[in-house]
Amino acid sequence: MSASYTNETVVVNYRDAFPKAMVKNVIVVVLCISINYINVALLQTFCKQQIFYMNPRYILFFHLVLNDMIQVTLTVILFISSYIFFQINVSVCCVLILLALFATENTPLNLACMAVECYIAICIPLRHVQICTVKRTLMLIGLIWMTSMLSVLPDLFITLAIEPLDFYNSRVFCLRETVFRNPHIIKKRDITYIVYLVIVWFIIFFTYFKILFTAKAASQDATKARNTIILHGFQVLLCMSIYAEPLLRQVLQQWFPQNYSDSLFACYILFQILPRAISPIVYGVRDKTYRKYLKRYLLCKMGP
Repeated sequence: MSASYTNETVVVNYRDAFPKAMVKNVIVVVLCISINYINVALLQTFCKQQIFYMNPRYILFFHLVLNDMIQVTLTVILFISSYIFFQINVSVCCVLILLALFATENTPLNLACMAVECYIAICIPLRHVQICTVKRTLMLIGLIWMTSMLSVLPDLFITLAIEPLDFYNSRVFCLRETVFRNPHIIKKRDITYIVYLVIVWFIIFFTYFKILFTAKAASQDATKARNTIILHGFQVLLCMSIYAEPLLRQVLQQWFPQNYSDSLFACYILFQILPRAISPIVYGVRDKTYRKYLKRYLLCKMGP
């Protein structure tokens, strides 16, 4: 029995009744609108203040928020489509899955880069201006996208090479496993996720402990940077927990067979939506400079 057939069989067996499906979709849409509304305010605040244009930290933050908006919007579209259409054209599903995967894999890499920028600002302050330039920051963002593409695009190329043309005109329940269903792709994905996990967590731990030692000198900026790294680590933990999702699905199906769809919904909220709600807290609320201009923007918007 193929993996794609198994996935679709599981989905059919655990489809929600209409009232429950309606509640879940309303929750997802409300969360999506709320997160994107806040993120739009953050992006517009960035665009209206020239002070942020020349700061690599805020440029990386802008990219993180924009990336989060893309990821949340695409995953919500896929979530709602699974209830409205159930099955969609493979070609359309393939495009949506690829874009969602790019955005998903960009997030931990972007957070790792932001942790390194914090480390340089606190531990090597005299060289921060020379190392962290706007040009290098933009090149780093390009490198993030290139890394994600090199991770994901081989799935597409392998599928194009081995699947018959009829497959791309068929309809499937839109999951990564139903579109990129070759066993070699799954093995490649698992190896890639392990490499991502090791590299990103090494960077998070390295920068945290370096800043921790610096913070012992009672530097207020160092202490704040250390706390920021902790939040980055928590966000990375949530983002990268999705890398264990295939195994988690199997465990949930065995442990909670009667509530499998509810368990998957909880995982979707926890691993896909919640991490994207942390970014506004880290910079939109905690960062004094950004908070000042964000308040000014919101007050102007609410004014007559």
